[in-house]
Amino acid sequence: MTDPIRIMGICGSYDLDSANGHMIDLVLAECKEMGAEVIVWDNKANPLPFVGEDGCWDHDNVKLYKSMADSADAFVLSSPEYHGTMSGVMKNSLDWLSFDQTTGKVFGLISTLGGQSNTTTLNHMRTVVRWIHGWVIPEQLVVSNVKNAFSDDGKILDSNLSKRLVEFSTSLFNNTQKLR
Repeated sequence: MTDPIRIMGICGSYDLDSANGHMIDLVLAECKEMGAEVIVWDNKANPLPFVGEDGCWDHDNVKLYKSMADSADAFVLSSPEYHGTMSGVMKNSLDWLSFDQTTGKVFGLISTLGGQSNTTTLNHMRTVVRWIHGWVIPEQLVVSNVKNAFSDDGKILDSNLSKRLVEFSTSLFNNTQKLR
């Protein structure tokens, strides 16, 4: 019997109690229903140092992060858009990944915005993932006007976005099975 697919969520917000953390939770819940094992990196509990900072290469959180990434078959990245690109938290998280953790692995990309929908952050994340030899699924999620996107009980208000979230999760799971 094959081990279950393991999907790792990486949040571009410092705290998982954010719209980006919530989007990761929703996607991973869908994947878990399909049989995946899910893990999430928590920057608040285990902050990653900046790449190049004194002592960073031997930092315990870096070792833990790389170990988690090694064990993952796929990744979900969810970042807010700040000044036309991914957050510094997301960029630093991606900078700590190397070919050893990512080559040939599947990535799903999510972006949240305070205003109108665009794909700039997704395109920047896609470029970085390509550089670290990851494979990005064609489905992507953009949550515009994020402050108005969720009901009080955490459900996505836009039925089209909810449907796309299920399609995104299914694609992530199915393509990970194919490429594993």
